[in-house]
Amino acid sequence: MTDYFEIILRLVLAVVAGGLIGLERRVVNKPAGVRTHMLVSLGSALFVLITLETLPSEGGRIIAGIATGIGFLGAGTIFQAKDAVHGLTTAASIWVVAAVGLGIGLGHYLMTITAVVLVLIILQLNNLEHFGKKIVK
Repeated sequence: MTDYFEIILRLVLAVVAGGLIGLERRVVNKPAGVRTHMLVSLGSALFVLITLETLPSEGGRIIAGIATGIGFLGAGTIFQAKDAVHGLTTAASIWVVAAVGLGIGLGHYLMTITAVVLVLIILQLNNLEHFGKKIVK
């Protein structure tokens, strides 16, 4: 692979994509914000780029390890207060940001950009839910 421009592009795009999703989480005051999402996306992209560069036959194992391991970070954002569970959407956003980083790291730009747009749309559904409650009241 060793096209340094392409490597830098993928790393920067991973940071930007993670940042967009993290910004939405930050705007709605959720526990994991811009930096966390950027770092998860960047880390996933970096893991896959290093693997492609050095051990391409291990790619599947590395990707599976990231998908499994990121669950621990996501689990840290979930907590129970009174009779409600909080942080599930943020945990899911961290999980999907890891996939975004992997996708960009592998060079699947269209697929990954489409996923980022879909994630941003999905996260806005919460605003519609609150808007609907206001109308009903």
